[in-house]
Amino acid sequence: MKKVYDRIVDMRGNLITVVAQGVCLGELARIHKRNGRSTYASVLRIEGDVVTLQCFENTRGIATNDRVTFLGRQMQATFSDSLLGRRLNGAGEPIDSGPAIMGEQIEIGAPSFNPVRRIVPRDLVRTNIPMIDVFNCLVKSQKIPIFSIAGEPYNALLMRIANQTDADVVIIGGMGLRFDDYQSFIDNAEKSGSLNKTTMFIHRATDPAVECILVPDMALACAEQFAVQDKDVLVLLTDMTAFADAIKEIMITMDQVPSNRGYPGSLYSDLASRYEKAVDIDGSGSITIISVTTMPGGDVTHPIPDNTGYITEGQFYLNGGRIDPFGSLSRLKQQVIGKVTREDHGDIANAQIRLYADSKKARERQSMGFRLSRWDEKLLHFSQLFEDRMMNLQVNLSLEDALNLGWATLAECFEKHEVGIKQALIDKFWPKNLGS
Repeated sequence: MKKVYDRIVDMRGNLITVVAQGVCLGELARIHKRNGRSTYASVLRIEGDVVTLQCFENTRGIATNDRVTFLGRQMQATFSDSLLGRRLNGAGEPIDSGPAIMGEQIEIGAPSFNPVRRIVPRDLVRTNIPMIDVFNCLVKSQKIPIFSIAGEPYNALLMRIANQTDADVVIIGGMGLRFDDYQSFIDNAEKSGSLNKTTMFIHRATDPAVECILVPDMALACAEQFAVQDKDVLVLLTDMTAFADAIKEIMITMDQVPSNRGYPGSLYSDLASRYEKAVDIDGSGSITIISVTTMPGGDVTHPIPDNTGYITEGQFYLNGGRIDPFGSLSRLKQQVIGKVTREDHGDIANAQIRLYADSKKARERQSMGFRLSRWDEKLLHFSQLFEDRMMNLQVNLSLEDALNLGWATLAECFEKHEVGIKQALIDKFWPKNLGS
């Protein structure tokens, strides 16, 4: 039964307060304005009979005697196959001038899948980006962030992954996006031909903070519905720092006691409840989550990346327009390297990283004016080729081609006995026309 109240006792920012009974945390309410329009709000706090709601729009135009109707349900998303190719806001409303979405109403923010329905991830997700496919494989149902700073091409990296993935459905959750970033996602999907398998939930920087918080829940709730239809879903979330900042903004407005650097003590749970939606469902589809976390000031000890690192299964560090091979890690890569992929995968990847690390020391010796040995010169030559052929994010190679290129690069710079790889693999994979 719907409950209607016509007395708003307080308004601050996007928050309104009413005296009401029998409502639930997270319950949706409709505010009926005097001009005939209405807006929605969600219950954020209950203290006795005092209920605080977060409006989905600015409170301008709301009067203290406007009617507030509690709808007896939490926020829902509309799910159907017609979501594909569409763009919606954090409230699930179309923003692409298309028709309303018709379909099943599903609850957002529901618990993640029962562990008994989960299986151990063992399938490779190909991106054609050597720094991912060769050195830190992305595995189906993995949850992994891209740690970066503002100004790095992390959205361009997400778009490349969206274009080249073999996932059945791609869901993009944009939070705090500038208009040019938002338009770039649209243009990219249209140019790449992936629009018909892509759904976007977009919160722009000028939209209310509550919609920012709803974007991951909307995206992941719909992803779960696609996954139980035996589809592999890739969810791309950018930027989770904007998501955490929106939580912080609302918390401050509600006069809550802050925790580390002003963020709420619930930050870990707020992040984990979203990331844990990643799943490989036994006998059905999967959800793989790649998110962006911009680190304020490049500080990895900041509460957002710090908490994220405990939840996720590795990270990609994006630095200087490249994925850093030393800071990046995929904790699930051992599930596929040499098992799903070629037998030489692990050895060739480890050899290149080891030699590239040695080249950093040679570069330091060069910068300090020390005389370089022949080995140092080989390392410097290798590092230049490695950065151009592997670390450049514009390189587009299948995993097998990238492994072959790795062998070719080693053969151009070193002798067989200098690379530290098992003789059996060298005999099988060393390029016949290069090196000795």
